[in-house]
Amino acid sequence: MRKIIAALQVSLDGFIEGEDVELDWVESWGDCFDLAPRIDACLLGARMYPAYEGYWTAILANPVAVLENTGRRPAPEEIEYADFAARTPHYVLSNSLDEVGWAHTTILHDLSQVRELKRSEGKAIHAVGGASLVSSLLKAGLLDELQLVVHPVLLGAGKPLFEPLPERHWLRANGVKQLPGGRVKLDYLCS
Repeated sequence: MRKIIAALQVSLDGFIEGEDVELDWVESWGDCFDLAPRIDACLLGARMYPAYEGYWTAILANPVAVLENTGRRPAPEEIEYADFAARTPHYVLSNSLDEVGWAHTTILHDLSQVRELKRSEGKAIHAVGGASLVSSLLKAGLLDELQLVVHPVLLGAGKPLFEPLPERHWLRANGVKQLPGGRVKLDYLCS
């Protein structure tokens, strides 16, 4: 059975984006790219999909342009990941979307289809986000690993990492790595 691995950027006070949906505090998306050799599919929530697809498509279209949501040019590893993302199958969990425009993208309408995907042959599946998707996977017992890149910033408000959970979920530490700029990568096993 395939594993589902969530890898997310988070502020020290537990937010995955600022109050105005800003992500300018994320120094590098590359902190999670080491996951690429372990995966052969990506899973996204319906609310995250448009921004994700737009971000990586924009990098492929013009790899030297300043990106609107970060205010900087993409790093070389982001350009490499954009190419990886363009050729990797993506699945969007949604009960509202009827179609998606990105090649190699399939809509899954409920968690039973995610369960079927997990049972299929292949490498691990990267749960890219957002918070609703990761919370749903955790509640359903479908999340196997949670990687968090914690940034040394207090946003004060924004979108929390998790939606309210109906019960406690104990995780097991699987690794800690200190990154440049004061970031720390935490790796937990969920089951």
